[in-house]
Amino acid sequence: MPVPGYGVLIGGVSDRRLATPKKNHYEVRVEAAGASYRLAVNVQSADGSEVLYHIDEAFMNPLTTPLAALGDGRHAIPSKAGGVALDFVRGGLNLKRADFVPLPLAEEGDDNDLNDKLDHYVQRVMSDAGARVYAFGSFFKDNKPDDYFGFKPGQGIHDIHFNQGNSGNFAGDNGPWQDGALLFHFPAENRWVAIFLAFQTQSWQVDEHGNPTGVVPPQPTPMPTPQPQPEVGERLRIVAAVANSLGTPDVETVTLVNASPEDVDLTGWKLSDRNRNSFPLSGAIKSGDAVRITIGAPMQLSNKGGKITLLDANGKVVDGVSYTKEQASKRGWSIVF
Repeated sequence: MPVPGYGVLIGGVSDRRLATPKKNHYEVRVEAAGASYRLAVNVQSADGSEVLYHIDEAFMNPLTTPLAALGDGRHAIPSKAGGVALDFVRGGLNLKRADFVPLPLAEEGDDNDLNDKLDHYVQRVMSDAGARVYAFGSFFKDNKPDDYFGFKPGQGIHDIHFNQGNSGNFAGDNGPWQDGALLFHFPAENRWVAIFLAFQTQSWQVDEHGNPTGVVPPQPTPMPTPQPQPEVGERLRIVAAVANSLGTPDVETVTLVNASPEDVDLTGWKLSDRNRNSFPLSGAIKSGDAVRITIGAPMQLSNKGGKITLLDANGKVVDGVSYTKEQASKRGWSIVF
């Protein structure tokens, strides 16, 4: 079954513990609505392989508006589209596997391991009373003192990573709209930072239940590990869109690029908006080429922000992006993803 107790924990940070070669989690103590919680953040997998990470230091997404409206504390989230649940594949987070890179959990030196990457932003939240961490994942609770910080009851969030594309012992955790992540909000700077984590053994080609449909990547080799290459499902990418043109009537376009070494036949493919209205595609895109598509009803790119999803002939999500009201307000400008 999917991960239990999916939700988001919002609060300030009061303490943290770095991961070690014998303890593969970076631990964070969070204070929220009069209670203490612990975030258990994987910086190494159970089999010893390195975790993949991607940091967006200027995270702009329509999700930040409803998230900022939530108060401190734990909030249960339905694992479905239309809310604030995260989905790396379907959720318009502008994430691609090729964006993720591996790092060891602890290396000598500065800013060269996951401890350093996480600690940089956690320390900033600790020193800023107005800043907040938003931890997406699975809630846990027991009646004994916390193993790391001693507060009681021991409770917090784990599974703060991609929760799809697993095989073997972790296949039971697969599910859509239940991915974990860390978001940091710094209101004084009007800035959001997002940290996304995944395991090297997870596949990003998944079905509607989050189970892998493609070939699962082989077991990784020791460091140095090459940057993961895009899977077959990432041949086509959404790279730009015009949601607010200069002319009247408004002409909305989406630009696709074929990053693969092969031509791609678009017969049966389609684009869809945040309301799941779709626009059929046809023709083909040659290897390395880009094509600008003028979309039409019922699909529509809202000037108030939205999502664009690319689906193949089997209805599987190939790519998804999102844009904000601010980005769409600039008439005639292409929004670049």
